[in-house]
Amino acid sequence: MTVQSHRTARADSAGRIDLLTFDLDGTLVDTAAEIAEAVNRALADVDVAPCPQPQIEALIGAGAHELMRRLLAQIDPALRLDRELVLARLDHHYAQTAGTHGVTYPGAHACLQALREGGVRLGLVTNKELRHARRVLDANDLTGYFEQVIGGDSLAWKKPDARVLQHVMATLHCEPARTAHLGDSATDLHAARHAGVADWAVPWGYNAGQPVEHDRPSRMFHSLPQVAEHVLSLRQGPNASEIAAVRATGLSG
Repeated sequence: MTVQSHRTARADSAGRIDLLTFDLDGTLVDTAAEIAEAVNRALADVDVAPCPQPQIEALIGAGAHELMRRLLAQIDPALRLDRELVLARLDHHYAQTAGTHGVTYPGAHACLQALREGGVRLGLVTNKELRHARRVLDANDLTGYFEQVIGGDSLAWKKPDARVLQHVMATLHCEPARTAHLGDSATDLHAARHAGVADWAVPWGYNAGQPVEHDRPSRMFHSLPQVAEHVLSLRQGPNASEIAAVRATGLSG
């Protein structure tokens, strides 16, 4: 399937991507089930009935604590529950469930491996709290691909604040014109645009239950192997296009 493009991103026009940062939940790993389990265990601790996974899934994207705060605003508008207690119970349970039920999306490992072998620098930028993000990465054998991992509590800011991706670029000495960020939500797209990097998306994530296409990413990829194929084809150097084509054929089969 051809990569769809709504508009030409600055990084694409430069003909090369040196740094690609990835979102985690809904982009590389489907974590909805393990998040929902932790949330409902925490609710059970305070005698609240479980919430359906789709309701919880629609709130993924701003970190576990913010997810729970938003959920409590829906189910406990009278503020009957002790918010801090519920958050503490969520931390306890998510430490146990993170990395237990997550499933990497098809082609994730091969995509990241191809990019690394092609000389692309990789970062992971998530709003999930860092300790939970690392458990998910470790459990799914993804940690070793990334030079830098940024969680929602790693910095004073989180996506969509421009300073998050700017921090990664500064640390890895990469320019916005040669950087792209791939995610599944409007939060990811806005983070990329605020930082002046290419805003790319995949359609299978969460995005509060809304199609991410509505937010007009500069490029929409319908598989992770397509991401590697596209980035490697942009990179200058001998046989870059041939390498990309070979890898894409192998990953798509």
